[in-house]
Amino acid sequence: MLHLGEIVEALTGEKRISSLQTITEVVVDSRCATPGSLFVAFAGEKSDGHHFVGDAFARGSVAALIERPVADAPFTVDLGQPLAEEALADLTLPVCFLVTSTLTAIQELAAFWRTRFSPRVVGITGSVGKTTTKELVHAVLETRYRALKSEGNLNNEIGLPLTLLRLDETYEHVVLEMGMYALGEIATLARVARPQVGVVTNVGPVHLQRLGTMQAIADAKAELVEALPSDGVAILNQDEPLVRAMAARTAARVFSYGLSSKADLWAGEIEGVGLEGIRFTLYYQGEAIRIRAPLLGRHSVHTALRAAAVGLVEGLDWSDIVKGLRSDSPQLRLVAVKGPNESLLLDDTYNASPASTIAALNLLADLGNRHVAVLGDMLELGSHEEAGHRLVGRRVVEVADLLITVGRLGQMIAEEALAAGMPSERVIILPDADTAVQVLPSLVQERDMVLIKGSRGIGLDRLVDALTRPAESEEQDVGCQQAKRDV
Repeated sequence: MLHLGEIVEALTGEKRISSLQTITEVVVDSRCATPGSLFVAFAGEKSDGHHFVGDAFARGSVAALIERPVADAPFTVDLGQPLAEEALADLTLPVCFLVTSTLTAIQELAAFWRTRFSPRVVGITGSVGKTTTKELVHAVLETRYRALKSEGNLNNEIGLPLTLLRLDETYEHVVLEMGMYALGEIATLARVARPQVGVVTNVGPVHLQRLGTMQAIADAKAELVEALPSDGVAILNQDEPLVRAMAARTAARVFSYGLSSKADLWAGEIEGVGLEGIRFTLYYQGEAIRIRAPLLGRHSVHTALRAAAVGLVEGLDWSDIVKGLRSDSPQLRLVAVKGPNESLLLDDTYNASPASTIAALNLLADLGNRHVAVLGDMLELGSHEEAGHRLVGRRVVEVADLLITVGRLGQMIAEEALAAGMPSERVIILPDADTAVQVLPSLVQERDMVLIKGSRGIGLDRLVDALTRPAESEEQDVGCQQAKRDV
């Protein structure tokens, strides 16, 4: 891991501190601080990390990055000023390093640390499917290489640097999820990570409210392939026109995947086998490989294609790739958990878009027993908001025996389902997640298959908790883990 002297070198360009005090890890929440850690204080919307510098030091942090003076700093070095020899000769620990922006500082520190090593970096972006793709790509690469991956949803301007700061000489590959909220953000992440391989999953209306048009979303995602070197590889979805067009925006070699023979790597004979996964055939350069993978839903074949494509361009043979695809390690956004009355809950409450919701409904359709769809608001769809919800409403009529909608936008799903002929006694409209927590347990019958899906902001995860955990265990110490997920 890096040491104090390298922090100053990374942020000032000067080798002025000889301290070899090792930094064991970098944390952004004081509750996660451990002996030897570096605490980075961010002034967020909900809390200001500068108020918790003292707590981080009490837990063992030896240094902190701050962007304004704090009372809990016994010793502070201003890295924006000329470094006085006497201040640097004998550092007193713990020490605060004052910088103009802690966000810029952590990115510069990660970029500096990245240059210390020479792994192959795989960047993954797209509107949906990034996390599952990241997990499966990592599983494939791990069959032969030691690979570092971004944990959970650490895919933004803070999370990605935190992942890179875990890099050491033992890692041969790094697999990074790259998310964005605005133009320019993926370009920034790419400058820090310097990927040689870029994977684009798709372009959908997620973030349409902020970016305005689908082309603007495509432009933001294309920043990844634009950053690839000429000897890199851009892995693009042949089935998506906006992604396919990115081939003209990269200097890297293009490798396409999809469901037609026009792609370099394509899949056919796709079968959904419910909770047992999917079966399909991969076609590549005259070869045909029949595979069963423990991925939920036929739409997951695209995830398998992306992981196989990375494996091929990184030199793996089919035995390694198939072993990785069959791994049960990837953490799916959609997971199946036991509910009341021997029901099965398909928990897909992390996020939602029209495409991902219809894909989840398609999985529900593959399962037996009574189908219950609990669908909440799909947020940030912008001008596609009404059309997207009504599209889901038309599909749910063909799949669900009981529809329960949650939220103002979710009501549009119900309205469209009713207009498409779903009987009113099979449609329940609820205003919010709190109401759903009270109502749903009494509606779940024996051996029901219950899909619960909506954008994170609607809070349907609380509904899953209510259906799966005893009341007395609902309160728990999320502390550091919650902080890591919320970065």
